[in-house]
Amino acid sequence: MSLNGPLDSLLQSGVVNGSVPGVTAAVTDRDGLIYESGFGERAIDSGIAMTADSVGWIASMTKAITGTAAMQLVEQGKIDLDEPAGTWAPYLAEVQVLEGFGENNKPVLRAPKRPITLRHLLTHTAGFGYANWDTSINRYVETTQLPTSNSGDIRGLMTPLLFDPGDRWQYSTAIDWAGLIVEKISGQSLGTYMHQHIFMPLGMTDTGFKISDAMRSRKATMHRRIEGGKLETTQMETPQNPPAEMGGGGLYSTTGDYLNFIRMILNNGAGNGNQILKPETVQAMSRNQMGDCRVCKLPTTNPTVSLDAEFFPGMPKTWGLTFMINSEQAPTGRSANSLSWAGLANSYYWIDPAKGIGGVFMTQILPFVDQRALALYLDFETAVYENLP
Repeated sequence: MSLNGPLDSLLQSGVVNGSVPGVTAAVTDRDGLIYESGFGERAIDSGIAMTADSVGWIASMTKAITGTAAMQLVEQGKIDLDEPAGTWAPYLAEVQVLEGFGENNKPVLRAPKRPITLRHLLTHTAGFGYANWDTSINRYVETTQLPTSNSGDIRGLMTPLLFDPGDRWQYSTAIDWAGLIVEKISGQSLGTYMHQHIFMPLGMTDTGFKISDAMRSRKATMHRRIEGGKLETTQMETPQNPPAEMGGGGLYSTTGDYLNFIRMILNNGAGNGNQILKPETVQAMSRNQMGDCRVCKLPTTNPTVSLDAEFFPGMPKTWGLTFMINSEQAPTGRSANSLSWAGLANSYYWIDPAKGIGGVFMTQILPFVDQRALALYLDFETAVYENLP
């Protein structure tokens, strides 16, 4: 059975009913593309079609690529997963744990019980948080007037820890720190390193922190959901010449480019005729790397940016080296021990090694986990499994 008919019909209906202004989606197996299409408009009421090669901000889908860059350096023996990361990023050796706020709203801090490691950073167990999903970090940022974490200003990452490294999971800016470590060890900007060691070898010609002229001509516009469920356009765009490139969420890409990355993972590190990672590295990245810790719900502190976020509530979820891992078969049909995550503007991906498939769904809408956009994505993933040959 072909995927085209049911998937085309589903995505087109999502545009017609206002779930999304435009969407691109694609599916791959280990051998190559098995579905790709685009529907709707790059900007609502613009008349400009959202085509399969449209470019969007993939936000935290960047994290898996940054993790790949870091693991390349681990393979080369340039850094160890369990050595103190403060060796490469001095702030990580100085950061303290936030225990609360005292008189005049002054933060109460203490030294952590153990040093932060690269493993902590890649599994979100370092102790950092995000202001959008943690009230203490949100309060600290407001009190100290720090830049936002996505500003490209490294000061925006200099928040305290919420707990001792390794104690639990908390989604965070940790992968941004991993990206800065890649820069320090490689002597290159993160974007330059990724271009040379990941993007070009995999044929990802439409991916980067800076939007090229060719990418901008196909770039989708950001939207936000407003009262009554309608969508309106916004001018939101990440800084194009930031002091630092943010490995936690700065990349722009296409669904087709990201599928090249997914296919590399499905093929144990090989893609486009190049071996990007060793098979044993991919296997390590794809296993639980945080022990008894579990992924938890992210309660919002800013509903205009994100709603409360949790995938497959009630299901135990672990974390590998920059991937979420569902411990049981998902309601969509996704196999147990598959890999996945998402981007703030409602872009999503999954990698199912057991069945040898993976997919990407991209739209450009805030807030994150917008109910209608998320429902369309989950319906898309379900339809893929229902219609596989």
